[in-house]
Amino acid sequence: MSGAAGGWWREKTTPAKVETYTRWSFHFFAVIEVAAIGLPVFAQAGPGVAGWLMAMVVVHALLCAVTASRALDWTLGRRGQPVRLLWALATATYVFAVAALVLRRHGSGPDLDAAGGSVFTGVLAFGAGIMALGVHNRKRVLSLVAGFACGAGAVAFPLGYPAVAALFTAFVVFLGGAFLAFTSIFSLWLLNAVYELDEARETRARLAVAEERLRFGRDLHDVLGRNLAVIALKSELAVQLARRERPEAVEQMIEVQRIAQESQREVRDVVRGYRDADLGTELAGAQGVLTAAGFSCEVTGDTTGLPAEVQSALGWVVREATTNVLRHGDAGRCAVGLRVREGCVVLTVENDGVVVRGNDGGGGSGLAGLRERLAVVDGTLEAGPVGTDGFRVVASVPLSGRTTADTSVSGVTS
Repeated sequence: MSGAAGGWWREKTTPAKVETYTRWSFHFFAVIEVAAIGLPVFAQAGPGVAGWLMAMVVVHALLCAVTASRALDWTLGRRGQPVRLLWALATATYVFAVAALVLRRHGSGPDLDAAGGSVFTGVLAFGAGIMALGVHNRKRVLSLVAGFACGAGAVAFPLGYPAVAALFTAFVVFLGGAFLAFTSIFSLWLLNAVYELDEARETRARLAVAEERLRFGRDLHDVLGRNLAVIALKSELAVQLARRERPEAVEQMIEVQRIAQESQREVRDVVRGYRDADLGTELAGAQGVLTAAGFSCEVTGDTTGLPAEVQSALGWVVREATTNVLRHGDAGRCAVGLRVREGCVVLTVENDGVVVRGNDGGGGSGLAGLRERLAVVDGTLEAGPVGTDGFRVVASVPLSGRTTADTSVSGVTS
């Protein structure tokens, strides 16, 4: 059971974890209200009055929990503002508060005044704090808390409180409501900030892809733009010469053919450069990006002597694995190791904070693409969870039959 619960928690993204923590914190407010306000009344009032007071506190706490959940959904844009529920909570809060003072005057018990007063101030403070979740605007929140405090004073005085005691009660309600309202608003602000940061990270990843596409488009334009213009001019000249039955037309078309073939070669070079990934550059880039993102990243190994096609294939493994750590994991540590073992070069990328849904080694399109690239150089790829919260990607490429400057890769930390 504990393993399943741990897996359920690890599968959540960081924003989802913060949302779950925030939501259950508001539910815990209901437990606090019952424990701090409802339970003590049994020692302060008679059984009959204490039962009624406890029932009111429990109902009010449950209503606060439901309102907090609906208001949180509204904040995250998943449903409309729970206006009716907010009005129901406000009405129930004042009804229960007044009922507590009425029972205080007409009930019996060893310390009935304290029991009625604690329920009165408690439900008003918790009601104001929870209702702040459905308002958001700071001025309205302040007006809401002040309104509850003024209402407490206005109700307490006619129901038997002295003027000074009624004023003090209003002040206590204001302080309690303000504290709970501040806690609620700050929790919502923190949750929204986490979601916005996650959105910004996704946007940054999309912008990086878009920038690479633009770079590729500019390279193609630079290669083809000039050559196509020359081909168009020479073709037009060849047409004019052919109409005049000039032999130079053949020379112009030969030149057009040569430029076209040269353009094909340059386009292939551009595409090859776009597809190839230098392993050393990718390792340095992965360490820089992960470190800048707040991860503890260690890169070991040396690419000296590795064939170009092997470096290209493994460079793509580093690129994809780094992207998975940044976008899908909840990691704090990442280790990248490169070594030669038994005629094979082995690249290992391991991180903690695994999210099984994102780092699925079974069928992710990114990992499938890596297997296709490695298959070109007879390489293999293994990916899967390690331990309780780790994930490891291992790429192996044989070196037999390929030229390499040396047969060992030194373990120097980058």
